Amino acid sequence: MSRSHESPVPHRSRTGLRRRLARAVAPIAIAALGVTMASAPAAADEVEAAVYSHYVAIGDSFTAGPMVSAQMPLLGCMQSSVNYPKRLAEELGVEEITDVSCSGAVMSHLYEKQFDDTEPQLDALRPETDLVTVGIAGNDFGFSDVLVECAKQSLSNPVGSPCADHYGTELDDRIEGMRGEVSQVYADIAERSPNATVLAVGYLQIMPESGGCWPSTPIARGDVPFLDEAQTTLNGMLAEESEAHGAVFVDTFERGHDVCQGSDTRWVEGLIPEDGAPVHPNNLGMQATTDFVRDALGVPTP
Repeated sequence: MSRSHESPVPHRSRTGLRRRLARAVAPIAIAALGVTMASAPAAADEVEAAVYSHYVAIGDSFTAGPMVSAQMPLLGCMQSSVNYPKRLAEELGVEEITDVSCSGAVMSHLYEKQFDDTEPQLDALRPETDLVTVGIAGNDFGFSDVLVECAKQSLSNPVGSPCADHYGTELDDRIEGMRGEVSQVYADIAERSPNATVLAVGYLQIMPESGGCWPSTPIARGDVPFLDEAQTTLNGMLAEESEAHGAVFVDTFERGHDVCQGSDTRWVEGLIPEDGAPVHPNNLGMQATTDFVRDALGVPTP
């Protein structure tokens, strides 16, 4: 699978470069931070999948995989049996996986019950946990509400930017306002599982960089770059705050797989889904995320 990346937002080129460098040196960075990984192979012909004893997957619906086929052992959280944590665990030969990802989760659900029959997600962490993936904050930002609002706004001016006019700087302000809570999440993970390799998994591209596909995805033409930039800004903040606490940011934002692409290309479904929930990862998106995370760990394709 090709891993060529463009810088999504030119005026944020410093963040884009840092992400690309982070991915390129991820295995070295992990070792330098003193976290535990399986020994790196000395040569290609000696490569074997890394083995972890306890893997905890934390996250929201972009991790849980609602309505992705081969669903679903945990109905309340709409957790797919083929989401990226379960694929990753199988590919890595993980001894034990605890997948507590849950559709609709916000950061407070890492500390308190989301449903009566679910525990706070961070309670799954143990001192001996040696691998953690985290995909959280999209619901705190309000992805779904923003998309619904922008869809409604598009009806008044499909070729303009009514949603950008509606929100102004609010979305940027939301992202900045989340920094402290995101930072605390990664600090608490490091405290609970101090020897774990922690990977912060970014969000797959939802909208294209420009143009769009109104009316099948009813976002006004001028609002498409507005929403795209908001998502890259969110991913950038998650990268900065997670890396500040020793996590490795997994940049999954590879262009060309947004909701406007064909079913054999897109990684995120549109409002009328064929494989997965609306505006959520599909099977291809889950496999792509698995590949990105595995690459960040320095483990070759099985």
